[in-house]
Amino acid sequence: MVGVEPLQALYPEKAVGGYSRVDGTIAFYGRVGALLADAGGRARVLDFGAGRGAFLDDHVRARRDVRLLRGRAGTVIGVDLDEAVLRNPAVDQAHVIEVGHRLPVADASVDLVVSDHCFEHIAEPAWAAREIDRVLKPGGWLCARTPNRWGYIGIGARMVPNRLHVSVLRRLQPLKPAEDTFPTTYLLNTPAALRRWFRPESFDHVVWAMENEPAYVGRSVAAARLAKAASSLTPPPLRSILLVFLHKNG
Repeated sequence: MVGVEPLQALYPEKAVGGYSRVDGTIAFYGRVGALLADAGGRARVLDFGAGRGAFLDDHVRARRDVRLLRGRAGTVIGVDLDEAVLRNPAVDQAHVIEVGHRLPVADASVDLVVSDHCFEHIAEPAWAAREIDRVLKPGGWLCARTPNRWGYIGIGARMVPNRLHVSVLRRLQPLKPAEDTFPTTYLLNTPAALRRWFRPESFDHVVWAMENEPAYVGRSVAAARLAKAASSLTPPPLRSILLVFLHKNG
């Protein structure tokens, strides 16, 4: 998240509700909300990589509201490698998990798996895909938002060693707490990787890339303008964010 000033200058519509026309959170969770509405409020949701519920710190109420699944779903189960998930007030159940181990969720028991900015951190995609497939009901949806490996965010992150991410992001995203920065792998961040681990014979893939507000420009209006101009020329395969909706064959 960047400072309000440069984005307000570039997206004057932020004066209406606090978000821009290209806000990725609104785009992604609008689709998730539509799936929840189709389930009639009974959906059992697994938040894969739920963390501490950092979105509740967002100063924009519209974004907080659209991300809050608790109350719109029957049950929200949060899982994460980080014990911070146990303090997440946006889930009904919270579990700390380990890579390579079974998730504490029964087979074919959840209607939606939601994973927001988590896939770029997954070091064992075979394990993640296997467990998500196991717990997801036939006819259920995997909904994920993640940086595109070949977009500017993915390329930039892979150029910076993980040990330097906190110090670099302190300059580029001064409002982001250090506790919300984690090592990245970018092993599950392209349409091809998604097809490899979530086989098309088992999942129908609806995946597209988008450009949202410039994410790493600090407080510089000039940098934000340059990033916006560059994004307008970026071909779809190189746009920075992937929106992933996979429908499990039923």
